[in-house]
Amino acid sequence: MALYEHTVMSRQDISAQQAEALNDTIKDLIVAGGGSVAKIEYWGLRNLTYRVKKNRKAHYSLLAIDCPPPAMAEVERQLGINEDVLRWLTVKVEELDLELSPLLARRERERERDRERGPREDADVVA
Repeated sequence: MALYEHTVMSRQDISAQQAEALNDTIKDLIVAGGGSVAKIEYWGLRNLTYRVKKNRKAHYSLLAIDCPPPAMAEVERQLGINEDVLRWLTVKVEELDLELSPLLARRERERERDRERGPREDADVVA
């Protein structure tokens, strides 16, 4: 089987839950084709450098996939039909990188730093 990194950009109009459901649909297609998904990262709603199909933002997702080429071809065919998908990119790789992507690793470091600092002094909220 071949190893792939697959990135998907979906429309800004859909919710985060719908973007996650799209990831689950892709995973189901891969599993049905005899493959497996090693990692799914949802990067969230991000700004685009330029408009893509009249959208200024997109939901980004990254999947690490181990599947036969016909299963990946079916996924790409289904994404071409789906109106919520703006773009996708599939790259064949030698080995899967199962660590957090730099984007999510930076977010995690920021969360750790905030936890170490403790509650902010100006966070006195009257309930």
